[in-house]
Amino acid sequence: MPVEPEKAIRAALAHAQAAGDADVPIGAVVFSPKGELLAGAANAREGLGDPTAHAEILALRQAAAQWGDGWRLEGCTLAVTVEPCTMCAGAVVLSRVSRLVFGAWQPRTGAVGSLWDVVRDRRLNHRPEVLGGVLEDECAALLERFFAGHRDTCE
Repeated sequence: MPVEPEKAIRAALAHAQAAGDADVPIGAVVFSPKGELLAGAANAREGLGDPTAHAEILALRQAAAQWGDGWRLEGCTLAVTVEPCTMCAGAVVLSRVSRLVFGAWQPRTGAVGSLWDVVRDRRLNHRPEVLGGVLEDECAALLERFFAGHRDTCE
């Protein structure tokens, strides 16, 4: 049975809160088709010095390493605290995740309906089910606190 959307986002929020002070607090988790937690990660671009170390990418890598046929995550759910960017939306499609659940919309960079809609592009060979705006206020508040704190230290 697939994981409940709110439970999935709460698990992603827990990872986001562990991101540390340097990285934007975004968390992602992957659940198996039976609702078992397979992987979870927080943004680590600053910590790893890696522009691709978004929470979604790190969680998808972990899940693929331990489940499925090595890279296909068919039947799995990816939950992330913020609408994925173009890179992460592409990874969702290529990993064959069946369901994407996310919290806050990202109007400036979102690629799951806000700025672009990569995951539902009919030209692609895989289109996951999408549920956005789950626990949106909590997810957005985490980002707002982070950026407010960084603005204060930059002034």
